[in-house]
Amino acid sequence: MSSNNQSRHDRAELALADERCFLVGAEIPGRYQAGEEPLSELAELIDTAGGAVVGTLTQKIDRPTTRYYLGKGKFYDLVDAAIAAQAETIVVDDDITPAQLSTIEEAARMKVIDRSEVILDIFRHRARSLPAQLQVELAQLQYELPRLARKWTHLERVSGGIGTGVGSSRGGGEAQIEVDRRLVRKRIARLRQELTVINERRNREVEARARVFKVCLVGYTNAGKSSLQNRLTGGEEAFVENRLFATLDTLTRQMTFVNAKSRSSIALLSDTVGFIRRLPHHLVASFHATLAEAAQADLLLIVLDSADPRALMQTQAVRETLADIGMAERESLYVFNKIDLPRDEATLARLRENLTPAVEVSAQTGAGIDALRELIYRRVIARQNRVTLRFSSGDGRRLALINQFGADPQIAYDGDEIVAEVTLAAADLERLKRLPGEMSAD
Repeated sequence: MSSNNQSRHDRAELALADERCFLVGAEIPGRYQAGEEPLSELAELIDTAGGAVVGTLTQKIDRPTTRYYLGKGKFYDLVDAAIAAQAETIVVDDDITPAQLSTIEEAARMKVIDRSEVILDIFRHRARSLPAQLQVELAQLQYELPRLARKWTHLERVSGGIGTGVGSSRGGGEAQIEVDRRLVRKRIARLRQELTVINERRNREVEARARVFKVCLVGYTNAGKSSLQNRLTGGEEAFVENRLFATLDTLTRQMTFVNAKSRSSIALLSDTVGFIRRLPHHLVASFHATLAEAAQADLLLIVLDSADPRALMQTQAVRETLADIGMAERESLYVFNKIDLPRDEATLARLRENLTPAVEVSAQTGAGIDALRELIYRRVIARQNRVTLRFSSGDGRRLALINQFGADPQIAYDGDEIVAEVTLAAADLERLKRLPGEMSAD
């Protein structure tokens, strides 16, 4: 089997559709909230990947052990429990080393995968656009590269069994590993080149929208961002599903505002990939370009599921991811979504105390949406200037730009001059000032 075919085969085997999965995790101090079910999020990931959870096991431990992941005694409890549950796959709630994987596989005689592999598999199935597919493949290959050695351990066992000698079998395995590594590195380099071209085009598109106020939805996966975008923009284009990582691609749509004085304005609203705790590093790095849409935003709407008791902890994970991509200081507004669902009042009180400024909404029923739109509109207007411009009546270019980019232009003529009262974004006002010809601005 060629290296590329082998890689596709390995990735295809990660699919958990209809597989019986036994979950295991280390309860490391500080990882989970008091009262939280330690493996609840991993179980949601398995459900999203199409698997069925047939059992769980956790151990309170300071850190995973080098060989067994758990303590030695608990490790054998895991093996016995997984076999008794007739599991087909053991899923570990951490990134595991080749040594840990080998130990668990050999003892349990079943497939073993880790948290990152589950997330990568979900992303692989959810990716629809070419950029998303390339980013997921890049992340997957970067994840697999240091783990390629374990894919070829069967060569030693087979060769040794037929009497060719341990030394020669190991040499053959190592040669194949090096070939595989070179091919994977070559593919990684090619993917990076393709993504660079795509990212440059994306950056040009973002720059072309520089004059428009940009709002970006960020938040924990399944917080309701796509539903909120549909509600705010009056459309049904964004895909919505009650599963983790329902969408991976950035979707940008226009919001239009009209206030009581009939001054109209617009903003661009973008929805991005959802975050999750312990999102694989390579995945964050690969999707950095997609998240760059958020980096260009004038306002972040940090959406959270206010009906989820883990909402505060999830929002901390979102903040950590934003810090990783250099956006910790971006102006933001918290959106407590799903207020139509039953909520724990103590949880809601903690959210109100710790997360400000905030607005409470339901993307499902529309409750609170008008208040959210008004808060966004105030920020749009705050970035604009109501000015009176004077310039030559023969300056058709300036007049055309005022009518194109200005809000509520009031045009009058004073002799051979045009007097235009108009609301403009600061960038557009500067653009008008740089044009040839005299212009005064009051």
